[in-house]
Amino acid sequence: MTTAVKAVFLAQPEAPQLGRRERRRRETRDKIFRAAMQLFAEQGFLETTTQQISEAADVGEGTFFNYFPTKGHVLTVLTDIQLDKVTHALSAARDRTRPTRAVLRRLLHSIAEEPGRSPALTRSLFTAFLSNDAVRQIVSLTLRRVRKRLAHIIAGGQRRGEIRLDRRAVDLAMTYQKAGIGSLLLWAMQPKGTLKTSLDQTFIDFWAAARRTQRDET
Repeated sequence: MTTAVKAVFLAQPEAPQLGRRERRRRETRDKIFRAAMQLFAEQGFLETTTQQISEAADVGEGTFFNYFPTKGHVLTVLTDIQLDKVTHALSAARDRTRPTRAVLRRLLHSIAEEPGRSPALTRSLFTAFLSNDAVRQIVSLTLRRVRKRLAHIIAGGQRRGEIRLDRRAVDLAMTYQKAGIGSLLLWAMQPKGTLKTSLDQTFIDFWAAARRTQRDET
């Protein structure tokens, strides 16, 4: 495993205050997830086995299966992370502590953080999403749930006069998702610039199409 790939996984968020048993379960689950993501980035999703993940996480393969029925289900941890980020963004939007534009821009970068840790990891994850039925179902469900929350954020922006009213919030949420996924995929295929730069331009284009203007009011 290269030093660069290993380094991006070192920093982890602090665990919430839980009971000892639940905390240990969470720690083991996260350890398996981190090991799997490292291996997916280093050698690809299809080439990685549950035995390799178990060894990298320093747990028995039986322990692995106590947490995940297949290697693809490890990615449920990733979908949980993404849903949490969107939920936090929705809370910020409802609190009106920031404009909708700022909330959506920050969220676009936040959602891309985990899959965008390296181009190799992004490519590996897309392979998992497209080649594994179980993973595809998990991701499809997550995208729908994310889109629903995004629509609530956008609808709030419409009520406050920040976003155009002639498009349904759910349609703009779909456009937002397509833009983000497309940027991530293109960057992974041809990583000539930084992902941040790509996402910044993507959001500029999205907001130019979504924002409310004086013309919309006439």
